[in-house]
Amino acid sequence: MLETGNSFEEIRDRFRWDIPEYYNIGVDVCDRWADTCPDQVAIIHDDGDYQEEFTYQQLKARSNQLANLLTNLGIGRGDRVGILLPQNPYTAISHIAVYKLAAIAVPLFTLFGRDALQFRLVDCAAKIVITHAQGAHKLSEIFDQLPNLQNILCIEGNQFNSIDLAKEIEWHSEDYPSQNTRADDPALIIYTSGTTGNPKGALHAHRTLLGHLPGVEMSHDLFPQPGDKIWTPADWAWIGGLMDVLMPALHHGVAVVSCRFKKFTGEAAFALIDKHEIRNAFLPPTALKMMRAVSKAQSHVAKPMRTIASGGETLGAELLEWGREIFGITINEFYGQTECNMIVSSCAALFPSAPGVMGLPAPGHDVQVISATGEAVALGEIGNIAVRAPDPVMFLGYWNNAEKTQEKFIGEWMLTGDKGIAQKNGAIKFVARDDDVITSSGYRIGPGEIEDCLIGHPAVQMAAVIGKPDSMRTEIVKAFIKLNDNSKQSEQLMGELQQWVKERLSAHEYPREIEFVEALPQTSTGKIIRRLLRESA
Repeated sequence: MLETGNSFEEIRDRFRWDIPEYYNIGVDVCDRWADTCPDQVAIIHDDGDYQEEFTYQQLKARSNQLANLLTNLGIGRGDRVGILLPQNPYTAISHIAVYKLAAIAVPLFTLFGRDALQFRLVDCAAKIVITHAQGAHKLSEIFDQLPNLQNILCIEGNQFNSIDLAKEIEWHSEDYPSQNTRADDPALIIYTSGTTGNPKGALHAHRTLLGHLPGVEMSHDLFPQPGDKIWTPADWAWIGGLMDVLMPALHHGVAVVSCRFKKFTGEAAFALIDKHEIRNAFLPPTALKMMRAVSKAQSHVAKPMRTIASGGETLGAELLEWGREIFGITINEFYGQTECNMIVSSCAALFPSAPGVMGLPAPGHDVQVISATGEAVALGEIGNIAVRAPDPVMFLGYWNNAEKTQEKFIGEWMLTGDKGIAQKNGAIKFVARDDDVITSSGYRIGPGEIEDCLIGHPAVQMAAVIGKPDSMRTEIVKAFIKLNDNSKQSEQLMGELQQWVKERLSAHEYPREIEFVEALPQTSTGKIIRRLLRESA
């Protein structure tokens, strides 16, 4: 936790990492509080139709029961357990139980289609998946293609030949002797899409939660403060929802509001904030834009919020000014990525924000703008945003992919893949991505997986995918399609291709625009030149 101080410089200079040799995320975020403040509220779950609260003691009891159940099902140290759930208390319970077991949690987005789930579960060789009825249905359709998957645990009863989790854990003890894990032991695999080929699994150690804390605390103006209560619309399957909100809040004993809207709207977001008197929120820029579009937004703010943090896309001057007008606060922008998150942040309580400037490196993180050879570039020059290793928040490497892990580094510097400009005060201005990753509604989407999916359609000969600028979503996915000789373009085929991607990958990855072309621009070695496609889009 950051110490108090009169200035950012004072806080930064006094900060020292305190990473113990032995550390377990599950024990830290759950048992530590359950043993001292058992009745303290940890999660407030609002499902629209009903609302319930989970105390730390309840989290401990349920996670211990689940840990015992998983043990009886053969899960042990290092085994991978998929967690295919939306925001829900059992999502947190599942993570805590897996960490206590010294197993490895693999969060999975509920909108993933069959192909996306199959690749990830085969790649990590998951033995068990914890899910809901919808997820159990998807998994039942590909179960025969998952050679390592032994059981499906469902939180909504015995669905599609799954095990009724709620019923089964009742037979197990509420006591569990958590495994003794080192801070560097693996705890979590989060899959991230790159520019080409299949997604890569970023493997994180237990220490990653401790590494997140300085950036989280900065982005919420020295979080926590008395009365804080936090929420995000970001899915807990992504590192932004899981490690920027859920786990840091539980670490600090701050109540987390859990809610997964059937459809996110600005009106629904304001209503939830008012209903639960939410004081802190992580709101991606797309969510902020949708909230800004609500007419007479001022009438929706019943009680002032203390902090709003935002990341995933850069904030412009308009959103910053709107935040000050509606909420009376400055929205703090932060920066990071799945492999090394929460490394740069603004902090209105300590220094002023500027549009386009992400903030200052959070205490404990050495973030610089470097050249292709690993040397710092001059102030005002564009270079590669990089983080010096070792760093507690940095990933251990890509799961079963040493080659891609090595490509991520230049000497002791881990490359983020983004371009930036160092400012005189040490702040970093974001310039552009250094690759073809698409940023849409806060999600980072790799075109390679979508292209592979489209090529699998019998009408498609070649496909190329880019991000097209969009005022609401930052970018939308656009696909350029070269059809087979015996296929003809039509509105019907366009809709069929969009549905093809939705069902097999995810509803957030389908191409909102499709353009049929006679040929695609390629290099002499056959690589598609996406830059030319972006210029023509």
